[in-house]
Amino acid sequence: MYFQLNTTINLKQKLDRLYHSYHRREYVHPDPLEFLYAYKDLRDREIAGLIASSLAYGRVARILKSVSHILNITGPSPYLFVKETSPDDFRHCFAGFRHRFADETHVASLLIGAKHVIEIYGSFYECLLAGMRQTDETIIPAMSFFAEKLTESGGCGHLIPLPERGSACKRLNLFFRWMIRKDEVDPGGWDAISPSLLIIPLDVHIHRISLRLGLTARKQANMKTALEITHGFRKLIPEDPVRYDFALSRLGIRDDLNMEDVLHEHGIGSFV
Repeated sequence: MYFQLNTTINLKQKLDRLYHSYHRREYVHPDPLEFLYAYKDLRDREIAGLIASSLAYGRVARILKSVSHILNITGPSPYLFVKETSPDDFRHCFAGFRHRFADETHVASLLIGAKHVIEIYGSFYECLLAGMRQTDETIIPAMSFFAEKLTESGGCGHLIPLPERGSACKRLNLFFRWMIRKDEVDPGGWDAISPSLLIIPLDVHIHRISLRLGLTARKQANMKTALEITHGFRKLIPEDPVRYDFALSRLGIRDDLNMEDVLHEHGIGSFV
């Protein structure tokens, strides 16, 4: 790739120090991930996670406000809300909702799609498993299957991108990280799926850091770039290539952490 073996070992040591410093529950806020901690039932967490990740774009304060608004409507069990609400009632429940490019039609369509998946497979987890093969090297084939089933009813628009169209699918990859990895930060629950299949949730901050680390030279933050960056991280930790995502993304999401200063403090240096 873009670094040799000795550089790889050195980089892993530095990233591990960063990971141990910031991969902690105390650094979650402000992050839509925090909403998932309220749900012990995996099926509730799936719905909450889909909502939170789908709206994870724009200013973080607005993201938290929008997700909170929807989850207040779904009540204590988002799963039962989706299962028991009719398509027409979804549109009524979210009348007037707006989150940047998303309105009530997008949210209603997203939850109608979720209802469709639940009716067929019982849960998002079972749907994803139905789209997986033992030979898969990444989560992408299963992601495509899941996205296709979720959008069969139409109307989701940009909330659920399709991987085959080249999008980095940052928000779906974020959702899968939350649901597949399990530790102090990521609540997990999809235990039969290996974290080794995950793709880095590529946003502008992770792209910028990855350019600095030499994990890519690509200028577009698309799926090809996400795969290249993930391949670089996989060289460092094959079993968990998105291990460093949470710690690195703190540098873009938290006002009290300056990206350049933190990277320099951990021996990664400053941006040029």
